[in-house]
Amino acid sequence: MKKLINTPESVLADALRGVEAAHPDLTVDHTNRVVISGAPRDGRVALISGGGSGHEPLHSGFVGAGMLDAACAGEVFTSPTPDQMLAAATQVDGGAGVLFIVKNYTGDVLNFEMAAELAGEQGIDTASVVVADDVAVQDSTFTAGRRGVGTTVFVEKIAGAAAAEGKSLAEVKAVAEKVSESGRSMGIALTSCTLPAVGKPSFELPEDQMEVGVGIHGEPGRKREQLATAREIAAEMVEAITADLDFTGGPVIAMLTGLGGSPLIELYGVYADVADLLAEKGITVARSLVGDYITSLDMAGCSLTLLRADDEMLRLWDAPVNTTALRWGC
Repeated sequence: MKKLINTPESVLADALRGVEAAHPDLTVDHTNRVVISGAPRDGRVALISGGGSGHEPLHSGFVGAGMLDAACAGEVFTSPTPDQMLAAATQVDGGAGVLFIVKNYTGDVLNFEMAAELAGEQGIDTASVVVADDVAVQDSTFTAGRRGVGTTVFVEKIAGAAAAEGKSLAEVKAVAEKVSESGRSMGIALTSCTLPAVGKPSFELPEDQMEVGVGIHGEPGRKREQLATAREIAAEMVEAITADLDFTGGPVIAMLTGLGGSPLIELYGVYADVADLLAEKGITVARSLVGDYITSLDMAGCSLTLLRADDEMLRLWDAPVNTTALRWGC
């Protein structure tokens, strides 16, 4: 294993020190491992998300104006604890309530539920939305039901813009749920990933094969196939997603994220084929992102997310955002 680390045990702590040093506009609660965007916004709903580390920039990279107010960082591929989530809620609640945005992994769901109960005992009004958008498998090693992946980024951005407009907790939750229900994702891995604490690939994948429908923790997907061309990989993802939800008849927001180990030149090549395939199906892409937005350490491969948007979603998507990973209109 060759990694830019000091020790496997200090990876998360060192990364959080780096976030603090690189972005002095953010506050890092090192005790609770929470990244915070400044002081509470009085009278505005606060958004909190989080999960296991190793998926950066998710979630800390999306903390800032127009998106998340705080992100809780668990150990690599391990859910943060309820105490972390409670600490985040108490530090960002501005009196209008807190929305928890939760990826559908069993540990995350249970811990956020417990955090909501603890926050309620302290007089903090909370609501939650669970993102379950991965079309690859119904149940996985980490989940009951579909996994929560790329649509999480869309929920955080669009719900964050709704909160910035001063909408109520119920209104922000409704927006978040609408986005969550309107997004679908599918990923393909060319290699495994290596957890620093383990020191070897988390699963074996022969050089001439790829994992179709892989999870962001390296969970098995739908099947294992012979390595294919970029266009064949794009077609596999597009067909799986569009077979699950009709994306014709309105605007779509598309995101092709790398999984951590594929360069942009490859991602743009795949996206070129995705764009062609969507056009052939009569699907109109109104907005797009290509890059590393939700990763799996050093895994090579990519994941496609499509969001069936409406005018309100597009307006909120276009609203100003100022985070380390997304920034426009500010």
